Amino acid sequence: MTVDRRSVLKGMALGSLVPSMGSPLLALAGEAGVPTRSITPPDRVLIGSGAAGAAFVQGARAAIGAQLQVHRAGPDLGYLLDFERQLQHGQPMHVIGLLDDAVAVLVLDLARSAGARTHWLGQHVVEAGLSCHRVLNTRVTESGVRQLSRELHACGAGFVLTEERAASTRQLASPARSSEHSDQWAASIGYLLASSGTHRLTRAPISASSAPLTGSFVSFSVEA
Repeated sequence: MTVDRRSVLKGMALGSLVPSMGSPLLALAGEAGVPTRSITPPDRVLIGSGAAGAAFVQGARAAIGAQLQVHRAGPDLGYLLDFERQLQHGQPMHVIGLLDDAVAVLVLDLARSAGARTHWLGQHVVEAGLSCHRVLNTRVTESGVRQLSRELHACGAGFVLTEERAASTRQLASPARSSEHSDQWAASIGYLLASSGTHRLTRAPISASSAPLTGSFVSFSVEA
């Protein structure tokens, strides 16, 4: 890492000078190209604190087992520098995660700089019992968007789900029929990302929590 880059990263991490999540998903992904290699099982999960992260891990572990490594990701400089060293170590790494948008910008910027391929990238805003999702179109997205919409509709969660393509968008929506399982979207995405490439046909587990969930998050699957 150069001195200039270290200084910029430190300023972003300590001063919370984070780019707006209103920017296009393609900018966060780094490149619009569709991955050409098969997707390997994830090595680790990155989450923040709170119900959304717990639900995401519940779904991921239901897909591939309790052996999955779970790491708490944060904006502190020490964590970010250590994550960058791991990315640049030369060993293959497949990371999935669900983070608040500010931390996700930092993590995805490091992954992009290391040449990581983007398998999945989604933005999620949850408030007043309604979850809104915008997902970047990649190889795994089309079937994943359909699966996510079916599971949210089945549990009665209100949602708006938009798939962002190069020149168009596709939107699915359903009004809320139940106030329970407000974090089902997080469990479903965790299951989806952990099982991508395994041809699993089963549904994600129903989220164990019914606590109200609000916030702005980013889900991702990147492979370096």
